[in-house]
Amino acid sequence: MAIAALTTEPLSEAEAELARTSGQRLIPLARSGRPLTIRVPNAGLEEIIKLPAGAVKLLAKILEDMAAGRAVMILPQEAELTTQQAANFLNVSRPFLIRLLEGGTMPFRLVGTHRRIRFEDVRRYKESIDAKRRKVLDRLAAEAQELGMGY
Repeated sequence: MAIAALTTEPLSEAEAELARTSGQRLIPLARSGRPLTIRVPNAGLEEIIKLPAGAVKLLAKILEDMAAGRAVMILPQEAELTTQQAANFLNVSRPFLIRLLEGGTMPFRLVGTHRRIRFEDVRRYKESIDAKRRKVLDRLAAEAQELGMGY
């Protein structure tokens, strides 16, 4: 399993600004949904690299997150996470995550005495929780509107 942490330390102001401006220039190109051809000068020669549309979108998102100071990790969908990695991804404590696992909320497997959770299962759980949260917030906002609370 390959897990690559792209940002392990905070960016300098100059690096954050470079990520911001590069990302802003890349976003319209990413929205086109077409591959992107870039020219890279290399010791007097010019390399031409063609990026698939999905990679362009991913790169734009990475730059956006880096500019905002958020850590970026890339891992394959079939990757398995430790309980600590999964807890970090969900922004919950490890004991809370273990209670979720033991309660059957997400599948996991044991490797010796260690739990491993498929990243895809963790991502699906996060999407489910986020959707429920948005639904509740939308309902609260609608109720506030009906009551004339100015929201």
